[in-house]
Amino acid sequence: MHPHLLAGRPPPLPHRRRPWQVTLRSALWRSRFLVAAALLGVAAACTVQSLRPPDPPTSAVVVAAREIPAGTTLTSADVRVSRFPRSVAPDGAVADPADVVGSAAAVPLAVGVPVLPGLLADDEVRGPPGTVVATVRFADPAVAGLLSPGVRVDVLAATAEGGPGGVVATRALVLPVARQDGPGGALGLGGAGDASVPVLLAVSPTEAPALAGAAASALLSAVVVP
Repeated sequence: MHPHLLAGRPPPLPHRRRPWQVTLRSALWRSRFLVAAALLGVAAACTVQSLRPPDPPTSAVVVAAREIPAGTTLTSADVRVSRFPRSVAPDGAVADPADVVGSAAAVPLAVGVPVLPGLLADDEVRGPPGTVVATVRFADPAVAGLLSPGVRVDVLAATAEGGPGGVVATRALVLPVARQDGPGGALGLGGAGDASVPVLLAVSPTEAPALAGAAASALLSAVVVP
């Protein structure tokens, strides 16, 4: 005979597992606040994303990939393509690196600076925008040989009779100039190494006539300035 019957007590009811649907509803009810918070977060994120304005259109601009000294002949390692918003992309910006590779930098270029045509010296030598290129032969060829491309100089004119010299150009930019490195040598870029090679200077249009006149009647010298 069953022991519970002997003791006068009914046997315990057998253990029955609750249906999984009931368990799921119970769990969802207990976590209803967390579920609601998560749904509100997703709805807020979707609202913010839908209200966010689209990214502005951009343009490809070739920029300097490293510090480039003036007179450097550009290679593919010297430049890279960056994306600029069209509203701030500089006028005349170059989009294809192949268009600037092989040209020489007329001025020093910092990292990330757009490589614009006006900053390069090519077969048609030119200075920065707003300047003209003047050829100058200094009285002392040795001084001219010390001027490297990218240097800024004040040009002074003095008469052979002596007296104080007058300034005929201020902060003129020394540009690269093609020169022959001896008989049969290759053309290179550099400053004037002898009296037969002039120095190319980028000056303002108003300074060019005075500089030309002084070159014909005075002795020219240069003072390096910041």
